Amino acid sequence: MQAVKMYTTQVCPYCQRAKSLLTQRGVTHIEEIRVDLDPEAREHMMSITGRRTVPQIFVGDTHVGGCDDLFALDQRGGLVPLLNG
Repeated sequence: MQAVKMYTTQVCPYCQRAKSLLTQRGVTHIEEIRVDLDPEAREHMMSITGRRTVPQIFVGDTHVGGCDDLFALDQRGGLVPLLNG
């Protein structure tokens, strides 16, 4: 299974929804990067994604996007194959 990295904040309902979906799809470990605690991490997230909002989700080297993007990918049937590499 591909590594999953998620830029998050402590109080983020969209982050929780995204984590829940990923867990349902078999992900057992998510590398969480808390941008509310680390301004440099937020700057890095914005520079590599072009977005300011969380979550920002990566599966392997692929930037999936935010929570809505993750759910849309799953509805199209693309999330599980991406996770499986």
